[in-house]
This record gives sequence, C-alpha cells and structure tokens, in this order.
Amino acid sequence: MHPISSFPLKNLESKLRWILPADLYAAAWVKPGVESLTGVFEHLRALHRVLADYVPPDVSDQSFDPYCQPCCQVVENTLMFTDLAGFTSLMEANATRGKTGATELLNILNHYFATALEIISLSGGELLEFTGDAMLIRFSSQQNTPRSTAQAVRAGLRLQRAMEQFCCLETTEGTYSLGMRIGIHTGRYLTANIGTPMRMDYVLLGENVRQTKKAEGAGTVGRVCLTETAYQQVKEHFHFEPTTEAHHLVVDDFSEDQLGQYEIMLPRRHRSSHLVLMDRSMDGLVAAIAQAVEMIEPLCSYLPRHVLDLVVENVARRGIPADFADPTVLFVNLIGLSESAHPELSPEENEAIATLYCHAFALINAAVESRGGMLKKVTYHLSSSDTMILFGVPVAHANNAYRAAKAALAIREIIQELPLLNIGGQQIKVACKIGMAQ
Repeated sequence: MHPISSFPLKNLESKLRWILPADLYAAAWVKPGVESLTGVFEHLRALHRVLADYVPPDVSDQSFDPYCQPCCQVVENTLMFTDLAGFTSLMEANATRGKTGATELLNILNHYFATALEIISLSGGELLEFTGDAMLIRFSSQQNTPRSTAQAVRAGLRLQRAMEQFCCLETTEGTYSLGMRIGIHTGRYLTANIGTPMRMDYVLLGENVRQTKKAEGAGTVGRVCLTETAYQQVKEHFHFEPTTEAHHLVVDDFSEDQLGQYEIMLPRRHRSSHLVLMDRSMDGLVAAIAQAVEMIEPLCSYLPRHVLDLVVENVARRGIPADFADPTVLFVNLIGLSESAHPELSPEENEAIATLYCHAFALINAAVESRGGMLKKVTYHLSSSDTMILFGVPVAHANNAYRAAKAALAIREIIQELPLLNIGGQQIKVACKIGMAQ
C-alpha cells in the first residue's frame, strides 16, 4: 500500500470520506490510478446534480459561503402553495396493511410528485420545499411580477388537469380519489440561510408567505385560487369568479393548444454543467475532483447527516431503497420569528430576526442530534414556522420515545432562554409549541 504522502488526494481526503461511497473510497485509497480517480469524479458530478436539485435555486446557483450567515435578503416574485385532498384517508387505509400498504402508497406518491414536478419545471417554476404532501413553488421573471404570476396561473391549470389521473385510484382497500388545492400570491418576502456549516436550512420569512398558504386554504379542490394582489396582476388575461372578498378562482376555459404544455423561456443554467472533465491526466483529475468538492461541500449542509449518507451510498443506483420504519415524531412550532419579519422593516431589524432564527435552529439541531434524532426540515405554515424532527429514522433505537421527550424538554429550554427581539419599537418574545407522536 502507498504511503499517505504519495496519495494524490491527500489534501482532500478528510472531505472525501464523507461524500464517497465506501467501496469507491477504498478503491481510490488502495489503487489511486486514473481509473479509480475517474470513478471518483463521475460520482461527485452525479452527487452534485442530486444535491443541487434538492436545495433551492438560490443556494445551488450561487457561490454560497456557509460561514457567512444568515444571508438574509428581500426578494419579490410569485409563490404557489399546493396541497393534496384525500391523502389522509388513502394513507389511513393503507396503514392497516403494513409494509404492503406502505409500498402501494409510496408508489402512488412517487407517481404524483414526478408528474407534478415535471409540469412545474416545464412551466418555469422552482420547487422551494416539500411540506409533507404539499409543495411551495416560486415563479420569478426578472422582477416582472405580472409575467411570473401569469406563469404560475398557467402552471396551476396544467397541474389541475393532470390530477384527473388521480381521481379514481384503484387500491387493494378500494377506490380512492386525490385532488389538489392551489393558492397563488405575489409579493415581497425574506429568505435566509440559517444554522451552522455542519447543518443549515433555507427559510422563507414574512407575511406574504403566509398569504400564499391562506390562498390555498380559501380555494377549492380542482381549482386555482389567487389572492387579491395576484389577481390584480393578471385580471386582464384570465377569467375569474370570486370565492371570498379577498380571493379569486381562475376559470379554466382554455383549449389544449391555448394553454400548452410548457412556457417558452430561457432554461435555468445548472451549475453541474461546470463540472466537466477536460484533462484525464492525474493532475487534471485531482484538479477536477477538488473543484467538485468545493461545489458539493456547502450543499451537504442542507441535508441531515444520516440522509446524506443514504444519498452518497445510493447515487449510482439512482434511488434510495424504501424502508418503512416506526419513528417517533416531534413538531416544533416556533412563534414570533417568521411572522415578525417584513420587507418594510429596516435591514438591521430583519437581520436581527434572521440571526436569532439562525441561533435557535443551530441549538435545536444540536439538541436533536446529540440524542440520536434527525431534524428534517423547517416549513412555513399558516401561523408560523414548523420544524419536523424524527427519532428512529433512518437509525433506530430501542428508546426512541424517551430520546424524543428529552429533546423536546431541551428545545423548550432553548426557546425560553432566547433573548427578546426589539422590532419596530416593540419587544417580541419567541415562544414554541411542541407536539409528539409515535
């Protein structure tokens, strides 16, 4: 075996050990030739593509520095929130059949999300987050909000038409129907990267995010619902009927040719295209691998460590094998942070909100991971932010419920000790609600 001093990737080894599958890492270490290093590069290119598709475009398309946080900024575009109707009854019916029912449910969900994401992508939308069976999507058009709102409406109509294939799902337990509610709102909101370089998340803050969720709730299954603000942007281009004083339902009176299947627009350039192997010499391979590591490392922070391990080991298989666990679930509802942020506040005030959120997220994640749990994701709901935490997935323990309860108590103490925020001349005390189920 070669000495460490002659290993061509010795300067990258401490980083590669976390982002290479075990067999590829061993092959590169034992026989570090052109063939094994080429395999390392191809794996890293595929891994970058997977990670870049997982994180929001603001993260994957920019040279993000994880040491510079919370990176709070004000943006303006159109948001869409979608939610499934009928999913709970379908899930409960399949839950009685154990792994067989879970497999059937997984296949339905995979088909649904694959269909929806293809339509969203072709319509110019960008997925920001999954929220259970719901999605938060952004449409932007270089600050031309009427155009982005029109894109979102057409995308919503395409999604509703595609839902026809899910209206009569034949399952072992009977026939079930899935429908979709869609809400659209246009406005300014804040984004922030929060956490530590070890674990980060991308969050949306402000009232306009909540307005999007409210539009979905005020809508009707099978229809697209707009807030008054979004309606004013596109009222000359679509027909509407009012649903409440503040919301409007789009009338789908388009022919197939008029609506079309996609938007004519410039494609978003994917940073994976930067990873091209031009020089297959040893020096060229080492340089290409170093570039790939530099691009991948910041993105890894947005996945829980256990999930990252699963992704790394299964990149070549193009999918993670299904595993039906029995987890203990915590939901932590933070009150006072997301809803306090507003584009009209001073940059210093919004920065203070994002910074406190950053610190709270870092401490909560530490409390969870130190007890063997996994902080899945921060999402934005009607009242405030929800954080989903799992114990027993993908690593199970005999005392998951006990670990979760200890984490919940630690999180409550963390929130109680957060300092007061002085926003707009008012003091805001962050609070939380915690729910636990198994």
